[in-house]
Amino acid sequence: QVQLVESGGGSVQAGGSLRLSCVASGFTYNCMGWFRQAPGKQREAIASIGSDGQIYADPVKGRFTISRDHVKSTVYLQMNSLKPEDPAMYYCAAKRSTLCGSNWDRVNSYSYWGQGTQVTVSS
Repeated sequence: QVQLVESGGGSVQAGGSLRLSCVASGFTYNCMGWFRQAPGKQREAIASIGSDGQIYADPVKGRFTISRDHVKSTVYLQMNSLKPEDPAMYYCAAKRSTLCGSNWDRVNSYSYWGQGTQVTVSS
């Protein structure tokens, strides 16, 4: 059974850092993605990691880094230089495939989702 469990969210001042973790069970090498959703907004893709490498959305390029530890079955999202526009519920997701592909940023291309972890940023 596939299960994703996020952790690491919290409150941080603008300019600070957080590292989110997503522990996956039921698979090891599938494409994994991080998304976020702020109140009243659509869920948006942040980054993905798979056999085709890492991909980032423009708003987080140079600030966020996605990585994974296959031994621990964990995907991380290192978030640096957090901005007031970054607060949201952050979700990890997994595809059935190892490739993330050109639709890496589409919510409906992911089959499995975690429960989310909240990130707040104070100015």
